[in-house]
Amino acid sequence: MKSIFKPKLFSVLKGYNAQAFQKDLFAGIIVGIVALPLAIAFAVASGVSPEKGLITAIVAGFLISLLGGSRVQIGGPTGAFIVIVYGIVNQYGIDGLMISTFLAGIILIIFGSLRLGAVLKFIPHPLIVGFTSGIALVIFSTQIKGAFGLQIEEIPSEFIEKWICYFTNLSSINIYALAISGGTVLLTLFAGKVIPKIPGSFIAIIAMTALVQIFDMPVNTIESVYGSIPNSFSFEVPSIDWSNLPNYFQPAITIAILGAIESLLSAVVSDGMIGGNHRSNTELIAQGIANIFSPIFGGIPATGAIARTATNVKNGGRTPVAGIIHACTLLLIMLVFGKWAKLIPMSCLAGILIVVSYNMSEWRSFRSILKSSRFDIIVLLTTFFLTVLVDLTVAIEIGIVLAALIFMYRMSKINGVFQPEFESDEIQNYNQIPKEIEIYEISGPFFFAAAKRYQETLRNLKRSTSVLIIRMRHVPFIDATGIRNFTEIIKDLEKRKTKVILSGVNPDVLKEIKRSEIIDFISQKDIHDNFEDALAKAQLYLKN
Repeated sequence: MKSIFKPKLFSVLKGYNAQAFQKDLFAGIIVGIVALPLAIAFAVASGVSPEKGLITAIVAGFLISLLGGSRVQIGGPTGAFIVIVYGIVNQYGIDGLMISTFLAGIILIIFGSLRLGAVLKFIPHPLIVGFTSGIALVIFSTQIKGAFGLQIEEIPSEFIEKWICYFTNLSSINIYALAISGGTVLLTLFAGKVIPKIPGSFIAIIAMTALVQIFDMPVNTIESVYGSIPNSFSFEVPSIDWSNLPNYFQPAITIAILGAIESLLSAVVSDGMIGGNHRSNTELIAQGIANIFSPIFGGIPATGAIARTATNVKNGGRTPVAGIIHACTLLLIMLVFGKWAKLIPMSCLAGILIVVSYNMSEWRSFRSILKSSRFDIIVLLTTFFLTVLVDLTVAIEIGIVLAALIFMYRMSKINGVFQPEFESDEIQNYNQIPKEIEIYEISGPFFFAAAKRYQETLRNLKRSTSVLIIRMRHVPFIDATGIRNFTEIIKDLEKRKTKVILSGVNPDVLKEIKRSEIIDFISQKDIHDNFEDALAKAQLYLKN
C-alpha cells in the first residue's frame, strides 16, 4: 500500500510558507462560500434534508483534501449524484442510501488498491459527455416544480410523465416563486461580474431570502418543507436488512464508478490549470475513505467537484490546505449561521440548480461530437437518451460495452499487417535535424484507450522546442476522445510558443480534424502530405 497511497498534502508541505498559506486561506474561504448554496441545493434535489449536503461537504471535503492525490481537488456533493441518490432514497430509504454509499467507499478503495486509476481514464469522451448532459437535463427537469412554485403533491419519476404532469398543472404557477427563481438565475450568472470576489449564487441566496422575509412572500422555504437545519453532527448507524444487502451492490457500483470518473476528470482538469500531476490511485482511495465516513456522520455520496476545484485554482489555491480550509469554513458557517439557512426559499435553490444544470450540460462538447464520426455520435446519443429515459446505471454499462464493440468493429476494418513505406528522399537520421525541432510519431488508432497516453507523452516535450512535427502516417482513425485530447495538447503547446506541424495525415483523419476545434489552432498550411514538406516548413519557421 505504501507505493499506492501517497497523499499530496504530505508532499507539498515541504517548503510550505506563510505566503502559500495566505493564498490557500483566501481560496479556501471563497470556495467554502461557493460550496454553501450548492451543498444545500444538491441535498434538497437529491430528496434528503439540507444539512446532509453541508455535512458531506465538510466531512468528505476535509478527508479528500487531507488524503487525496491532487494538490487542488475540492470534494463534496455534486450534481452528478442527484439522480442516483434520489432513486436510492425513493427505493430503499435513507438507510439504503447510507449502506450503498458505505459499500461504494469500499469499492473505491479496492479500485485504488488494484491500481485501476489509469484504467478509468480510458472511458470514452462521448460516453462521459452523454451521461453528464443527460444528468444535467434530468436535474433541470426536477427543478421545474420549485422554480414555478407548482402545487403538485407527487411528481412522477419518469422523465416524459414528469413533463406531462408539469404541463397539466401550469395553472397553479406561483408568480412570486417564478420571480425568485428568475432573479436567482440572473444574480448567479451576472452578480459575480460586478463583485468578482463574491460568488453569484451566494449573493442570490442572501438577496432572495431577504426579499422573501421583508415582503412576506407566499413561497415555500427550507423551514416549511424540512424544518430547522441542525447545527450539529450526529453519529449514525443504519438499520441493515441483510436479506436486502445484494440489492445495494448495483447502486453502490454506480456511485463508485461515477465518483471515480468525476474525481479523476476533475483532477485531470486541475492538473492542466496548474501544470501538476495528480496521483490517481491515491485519489481513488481518498474518495473511498470519504464515502465511508460521510454516511456515518449523516452525509451523502461525495466526489471531486470540477467547478469548485476550478474556483479554488482561480483564487490562488495551490495545495490541499485550501481544501481543508474550505471544509472548516463550511463547518463554521453551519455552527454559527445554520439556523438562518432554514429561511432560504425553495425557488431560490431551484434557480441555483438550473444554473448548475446548464453548466453541467456540456452543450459545446455535445455539439462538437455531433459533428464527429457516426460511431462517436452513436455512443453519445445512446448514453444520453438512456440516462434521461431509463437509468444512469444502465446508460454507463451499455455505453462502455457499445464503445468497446464499436472499437472492435473499426479495428476489423483496418488492414492488420503492413510494411512501412519510406519516401525515397526522406531524412531518416533525425540527428541531422536542428535541436529546436522535435519529431514525434503517433502509430496506431488515436482512440479513447490510447489518447491519454499520447497526451502525457507529448506534454513531456522539452521547453526549448520551437517547432514540433507530429507524424501521423500510421494513424488510421481518430475518435472524439482523441480529438479532445489532441486539442488540449495543441492549446498547451501554443501557450509554450511551440509551433505544431502535422505530417502524413490520411484523408479520414484530416476530415475529422477539419470538423473539430483543432483547425482553429493549426493552420491548413501546417498540415502536410509528406515529411519532407513538413520539415521544410519547420526550418522556415526557425529562420523567421
